[in-house]
Amino acid sequence: MSMSEHTPVLVLSTSRNLEKKKFRWHIIWFLAPAVLVYTIIMIIPLFATLNLSLFNINEEGRRVFVGLDNFAHLFGDPYLSTSFWNAAANNFWFFFIHMLVQNPIGIALAAVLSSPRLRFASFYRTAIFIPAILSFVIVGFVWKLILSPLWGVAPSMLDSIGLGAWFEPWLGLEKSALTTLALISVWQFVGIPMMLIYAALLSIPDEVLEAGEMDGLTGFSQFWKIKLPLILPSIGIISILTFVGNFNAFDLIYVTQGALAGPNFSTDILGSLLFRTFFGFQLQLGDPHMGATVATVMFAMILAGVSIYLFGIQTRLRRYQF
Repeated sequence: MSMSEHTPVLVLSTSRNLEKKKFRWHIIWFLAPAVLVYTIIMIIPLFATLNLSLFNINEEGRRVFVGLDNFAHLFGDPYLSTSFWNAAANNFWFFFIHMLVQNPIGIALAAVLSSPRLRFASFYRTAIFIPAILSFVIVGFVWKLILSPLWGVAPSMLDSIGLGAWFEPWLGLEKSALTTLALISVWQFVGIPMMLIYAALLSIPDEVLEAGEMDGLTGFSQFWKIKLPLILPSIGIISILTFVGNFNAFDLIYVTQGALAGPNFSTDILGSLLFRTFFGFQLQLGDPHMGATVATVMFAMILAGVSIYLFGIQTRLRRYQF
């Protein structure tokens, strides 16, 4: 075969390579608006907060660079450190209640509502998901009315079933206020893990389930041995979303217990501590620099938790994905 016969093939392959290497500029135009908005409302405020935590106001009223002195003051000052560790411990307990109650209930509800034999399943899913779209203000005030020992309906409802002696002013007791608020939050947001797990269950191929039925796996055994391992990546995503959401929580605590997170700071979490430190409340003066320091520590804690999940857990769950 002569050299001239190879030339068209070489020209064609070269033109194809040039087409493959050509940068698709239209992608930038599609991504630019989202990147711009995200940068304005997320990236710039984040770096501004980090920068603010490295400065303070001196005795002359001037803003000076202090490095990590604000962090040393946060963890070294007896009052600030006690408040911070109390809020952090409460935040972890708030998170564990959601992990131990909300997510298992969401998984169970998704498993039940995904059954093709269940009637009115769409109505049940909608009813369970509706509280997740309600305002924190509405949820907080409604539950304060329900649990009020003076005009709430909870005492009379317990009386009607013979459990009136069990009622206590749960939101007014230090030992039960935080757990009660966590359970209220579980009631509000249990629909989110339910819907995510429900979508994951629907994505399982019918061939896999039919193969399990041929081996005698039906009902609970099918869910435990086939469905649950296949939805583990979705459960992992829900867990990390729960972690991030709970460590950014603030609204429900503020609406029901106020900025002081009573009684006696028993419901104080990092979000409410950040609010009081930054803006001040009553006799406490606001300090934007210390508030930014608390926010930076919160960001570091959330970043650490997300990194542990992404690099330590998610890579092991990929084997279960289709």
